[in-house]
Amino acid sequence: SCDASQLCNCSSMGLAFIPPGLTAKITVLNLAHNRIKRIQSQDLQQAVNLRALLLQSNEISSIDEDSFQSLAKLELLDLSNNSLAHLSPVWFEHLFSLQHLYLQGNSYRDLGQSSPFSSLRNLSSLHLGSPQLSVIRQGNFEGIEFLHRLWIDGSNLSQYEEGSLKSIKEINHMIIGIRNITVFSEIVRDLLHSVTWLEVTEIKLPVEKKSLVQNSTRPFRLQKLTFKEAFFTDQTISRAIVLLKEITSLKQLEAINCVLEGKGIWNTAEIAKSGESFVETITIIKVMIQNFHLFFDLEGMESQINKLKRLTIASSNVFMVPCKLARHFSSLLYLDFHDNLLVNKRLNETICRGSWPSLQTLNLSQNSLKSLEETAKYTSRLPNLNNLDISQNNFGEIPDVCKWPENLKYLNLSSTQIPKVTSCIPETLEVLDVSGNNLKEFGLQLPLLKELYLTRNQLKALPGAAPIPNLVALSVRRNKLNSFSKEEFESFRRMELLDASDNNFICSCEFLSFVQHEAGIGQVLVGWPDKYVCDSPLAVRGAQVGAVHLSLMECHRSLVVSLICVLVFLVILLLVAVGYKYHVVWYLRMTWAWLQAKRKPKRAPPKDVCYDAFVSYSENDSDWVENTMVRELEQACPPFRLCLHKRDFVPGKWIVDNIIDSIEKSHKTLFVLSEHFVQSEWCKYELDFSHFRLFDENNDAAILVLLEPIQSKAIPKRFCKLR
Repeated sequence: SCDASQLCNCSSMGLAFIPPGLTAKITVLNLAHNRIKRIQSQDLQQAVNLRALLLQSNEISSIDEDSFQSLAKLELLDLSNNSLAHLSPVWFEHLFSLQHLYLQGNSYRDLGQSSPFSSLRNLSSLHLGSPQLSVIRQGNFEGIEFLHRLWIDGSNLSQYEEGSLKSIKEINHMIIGIRNITVFSEIVRDLLHSVTWLEVTEIKLPVEKKSLVQNSTRPFRLQKLTFKEAFFTDQTISRAIVLLKEITSLKQLEAINCVLEGKGIWNTAEIAKSGESFVETITIIKVMIQNFHLFFDLEGMESQINKLKRLTIASSNVFMVPCKLARHFSSLLYLDFHDNLLVNKRLNETICRGSWPSLQTLNLSQNSLKSLEETAKYTSRLPNLNNLDISQNNFGEIPDVCKWPENLKYLNLSSTQIPKVTSCIPETLEVLDVSGNNLKEFGLQLPLLKELYLTRNQLKALPGAAPIPNLVALSVRRNKLNSFSKEEFESFRRMELLDASDNNFICSCEFLSFVQHEAGIGQVLVGWPDKYVCDSPLAVRGAQVGAVHLSLMECHRSLVVSLICVLVFLVILLLVAVGYKYHVVWYLRMTWAWLQAKRKPKRAPPKDVCYDAFVSYSENDSDWVENTMVRELEQACPPFRLCLHKRDFVPGKWIVDNIIDSIEKSHKTLFVLSEHFVQSEWCKYELDFSHFRLFDENNDAAILVLLEPIQSKAIPKRFCKLR
């Protein structure tokens, strides 16, 4: 169950005991969610290098006193949610390196008569307590001087000895679940000088009369107080405000998931009489007020809010702030009303003239605002406002012109259903968020803009750089971006961060060449390379853009096709040249003619042989042939019947067929040889047809008449028989 770093995970294996054979190599041992009931002396004896031991959610009820004796390097020990009925200091006395100890969810009722933690000098976080814990005694925390985090489940704590927690000199964050108000008051008095942030859960505050700082000397350390899942009434909250003013160091108040029973009828006279409040930050999240629409306007609280700097009231059904009250928030810099019920009609009252005079940041997101033009007009009454969040309101439309605060620098219009961006958006902006609006383009002139967020839109290309010359950060994540070029990227001269992740990139050669070879692009692209994935070509779909390499054919297809065409053309040209030189065309024509001749019967029937001889001669020798030879032969006794092409060829018939038919219908073929004959293509055909007949019929029907001497070199090489 151990990995390479010697982290051994044996959780949820149904183990009834710690497995034997643990060695010094193990650094982390997870035995959570098993059925272990006892830890014995020898179980962990060899695990001397153990850094973390997780034993939560077992059935441990017994631990031998020297079980952890060899674990001097242990930094984390989790024994929560077991069945320990008591805590022994002996268990922890050798854990010199322990920083995190979790003991909550056991069945012990107290922490013993002395401190179980006296030897834990390096302890940073301590979790203890359970529904059974009822007593905390003085001396239970002796030996602990500093804790980053202390968590105590004291839901049924009924007895707390004064000064029990005073021994801890400094606690950064303490969380305590408590219901007993008397015990709560006593604990607060002990923690005033040690705790920086106190978080209280499940408390139901009664009307407390005693002072929280009774007999305590200033200065106090407590700066932040948080109530979670607490219950208040009009009376208890009035008294709590008065008592908390006594803690002069308190700067932050939080109420989360609390319930307020009442209508806001607070004892404002007593509150005002107790003096000014020192609290600068109030955060109220998910406070449930039954019949909130009947809640009073807190008239008389004006004197308590003029020092407040940060106010958050979220998810609490706020639908309006009275103008009179709003004008007294003279020092407020930050106001967060997100996830409430604010509407445009009530906004005129909430942001009336003279209200919130110092306000710089306003969050009105997730409300029910419908008109962007009216929202802009009302917020323009805030002279110092520079940061405005009105996201997740359903505006639907955007006008061409709007009036905004003069110094507005940050504007969040994300998820507001605006169909486009217009000059309504002010030119003073340095940060603009219009994510989630299905925008198809962005071309606004915003010369001061440094950050632009266009996530979850329909953009197919990066916005132009010229209208936004000072842009430093741009997000176009989850758009319809297919690619972007080197020119587009470099046009943003001051760009430091570009988030173009989660787009369907077409991994073309140009795009890949740019993103893979551009120097420093990995430092600019947010999410590179994991979030940049190819959508096409199909062969590389799903692959990271940075890892894809396309072939030469895929990258330079037009060039490759052009080269192939040029090569084919050159080959054809070469074949034509070779064919011309070696008379390939002539051979082809002769072969065709021969094939035609082959299709005819080998020997014409006697009745079809109507000539004694077919005369083959050159037109240049026609004078001698026709006037001398033909006359002699045809006037001989008996006369010969000769076939002459001028006289006996059938008009309109293909000349090759005429030649073949004439040779077939003649007993002999008479060739009148001369230099003109050798140069005549048709004479050569006739000679070759005669040769075919010789080979096919074994009949030497050719008669050669040499009209004049012919030099051998004058006869073309292809006429080897004639040579």
